[in-house]
Amino acid sequence: MAYAVPKEAYNGKVLNVKFGKDANAVNIGGENAMPFLSFEGNIPNKPVIAYEIQDMPPDDWPDTVKNQYAGVSSDPAKWAQRCQNELKAQAIALRLISTHPDRGNRSPQDAAKTVKDVLSAINIPLIILGSNNVEKDASVLVAAAEAAGGYNCIIGKAQEGNYKTIVAAALAHNHKIIAMSELDINLAKQLNILITQMGFNKENLITDPMCSALGYGLEYTYSVMERIRLAALLQNDATMQPPIAGDVGMYVWKIKEVSASESEAPLWGLLEERGIAWEALTATAMLIAGTNLLIMRHPKAIETVNKVVGELF
Repeated sequence: MAYAVPKEAYNGKVLNVKFGKDANAVNIGGENAMPFLSFEGNIPNKPVIAYEIQDMPPDDWPDTVKNQYAGVSSDPAKWAQRCQNELKAQAIALRLISTHPDRGNRSPQDAAKTVKDVLSAINIPLIILGSNNVEKDASVLVAAAEAAGGYNCIIGKAQEGNYKTIVAAALAHNHKIIAMSELDINLAKQLNILITQMGFNKENLITDPMCSALGYGLEYTYSVMERIRLAALLQNDATMQPPIAGDVGMYVWKIKEVSASESEAPLWGLLEERGIAWEALTATAMLIAGTNLLIMRHPKAIETVNKVVGELF
């Protein structure tokens, strides 16, 4: 008797979200099986990795990743162009970090100009991220959404304290949204419900249950993401069916293991290789848990993860 591979029967489906313009638009989600298990269902879209850039020089990044963008990191438009033209990025994630009250406190108008400059410099999809200051993001992302009108961007992150303002801006200017909650499946579900109750189409929504780096709570993050994906597929829970985003770079490149010198930690291996591996391993774990959209920093880490995706997809 021939061996039959056991297969899980899913009755739900992850929503397909398309962002960007024209021929360069990309799709995420759309699958009706767990990650990379294509023998159990249909997985039409590969995960997408966006290169993170910022609206100010990344002085708080370790040199091993900061040096990758030497000569362009003081100009977001040039930085974005390098990611697109030389590094062949699928998408760009622009973090408006200089608008944070403690990082320059630049105005929403300044942020809007930066968004326009970056959009003029590239033709691949753009993700627009605030500084993660709930109050300031409410005004910054409104201005950014208006500046990016017609480009079908992703804006975020909408959180419990500011989602109403950000959702209204996304509705007005036809953008997608990343909704972020703090590592709790019930909080993620509740925020998605609140956003859709405002008339926002769930097919334009992306869930960010928060990320964490390898060695810093990754196993808990993994379990939350996996439970979200299982709820979408096995329970057919419509509130859990948006694609998942993983903001990997910002969590990995601030930990000790990617910045401690070789003299400080001689048993940890070469500093640059260590950081690349840490980001790539964290990102790969997020993909296996169910992430559809990754935001990463080091080009070699992105290259490594793309290779993994190519082998598994």
